[in-house]
Amino acid sequence: MTTNVFLRRTLTLVLTLIVLFVAASAMPQQSAQSKPRIEKDLLGEKEIPANAYYGVQTARALENFQLSGVAINHYPGFVEAWAIVKLAAARANTDVGAMKKERLDAIEKACKAVLAGKYHDQFQVDWYQGGAGTSTNMNANEVLANIALEVSGHKKGEYQFIEPHDDLNMSQSTNDSYPTAIKVAILMRNDKLIDELEKLVASFRAKGDAFLEIVKMGRTEMQDAVPMTVGQEFHAFAASLDSEIQLLKNAEKSLYAVNMGATAIGTGINVPEGYAEKCAAHLAKLTGKPIVPAHDMLAATWDQQGFVVYSSALKSLAIKLSKISGDLILLTSGPRAGLSEIDLPALQPGSSIMPGKVNPVVPEVMNLITFRVMGNDYVTTLAAHSGQLQLNAYEPIEGLSVLESQHLLYRASILFRTKCIDGITVNEEVLAHYMETTVGIVTALNPVVGYDKATELAQEAYKSGKGILEVIREKKILTDQQIKELLDPVKLTNLKKSKYAMK
Repeated sequence: MTTNVFLRRTLTLVLTLIVLFVAASAMPQQSAQSKPRIEKDLLGEKEIPANAYYGVQTARALENFQLSGVAINHYPGFVEAWAIVKLAAARANTDVGAMKKERLDAIEKACKAVLAGKYHDQFQVDWYQGGAGTSTNMNANEVLANIALEVSGHKKGEYQFIEPHDDLNMSQSTNDSYPTAIKVAILMRNDKLIDELEKLVASFRAKGDAFLEIVKMGRTEMQDAVPMTVGQEFHAFAASLDSEIQLLKNAEKSLYAVNMGATAIGTGINVPEGYAEKCAAHLAKLTGKPIVPAHDMLAATWDQQGFVVYSSALKSLAIKLSKISGDLILLTSGPRAGLSEIDLPALQPGSSIMPGKVNPVVPEVMNLITFRVMGNDYVTTLAAHSGQLQLNAYEPIEGLSVLESQHLLYRASILFRTKCIDGITVNEEVLAHYMETTVGIVTALNPVVGYDKATELAQEAYKSGKGILEVIREKKILTDQQIKELLDPVKLTNLKKSKYAMK
């Protein structure tokens, strides 16, 4: 073996040994970093992953309630609501002298981090849970406590410095913090929903203005009725949705009263004097909503009126959106064998077997959403009436139902506006044909020839297949000038009297 070969092999061996030594030296440190911590509760000790900010009670809930696959962090607004509630509670406790300033500072930093969108992955418990929301409350308490520990220079689980129960849950119970967090989450998202609905209303109004002088036949019970304009139809859609916006604004008022300070059943056990008022004031400041303490804390701890009222408002909105969607589906039906009065934007091919078919997919999906919202309202109704005595244990399903409905309606309204309403066009030739051949405008003859004679003319038109104007001319009931004056479709719509009339 040459000297050079020997030296190369020796060097390779030395480098290998160095690498192995370094790796071996790092292994105990790596192992220590990933070693689970031990936490305990009344049921005993439990290992918690080293990187987890949640603690033992959350870990037990994760084992017990693997049901829907929908964790509470599926709705970021709900996670943020918990940060707001816990921050308001900590500030109130400090105000009344129950919490030390340095602990408040740490909790403030933890809550603000969550409000900034951090640590949401640690809010992991399933929405479906027994215990009236205790698992969710403890998930929030443990995560915020461990974040506060770290920002204070301590390790996760060193609860002698900041404790989930004694500090994050100070002056609270799940029975007051959980419903308050749901209310805050709903309130903070109601403005967002209303803003989008106002944009949708504006879109309908813009179409109403654009189509204001395009005449069409109105229908009642799916039969020809009397003339109107397409613009009037779309303005009516806008007006009906406007009333739903007002209903949502009124409904949120039922959520302003909170039972923070009620603790277990409403008696306020373990709550310092003045805490409830201070907590509500901090909540009002943090949310920008006029939140106040409930007048009767015992009633407020089991009463579900706020959720029922707001859910009902969402249901009313869903009914209106479903009705409008159904109308658009009818109006665009065809295009050759249906009404075909309007065209919706073509978004995608409509069939895997029928070439050229395009379906009204956006109004259809809006209907799917509205059906879900109506179902969620019924779930809320069932849950609200099923509580016993001093507490309602079914608030979790109410919270999930209302937040899901709110979220779905918000997203669907954006889709409805941008992918459907803004792109609607009118088939004016089709509408003109309907106006020429319809029998519906015979109603205008009632003051001239009487109801019975007008009925005879309508029947003759139906039997002969002729348009009503053709029959009137043949029988010389009216001159062309009279027809123009009496049966002018624009006059029949009272468009000039309309508040939407062009100026």
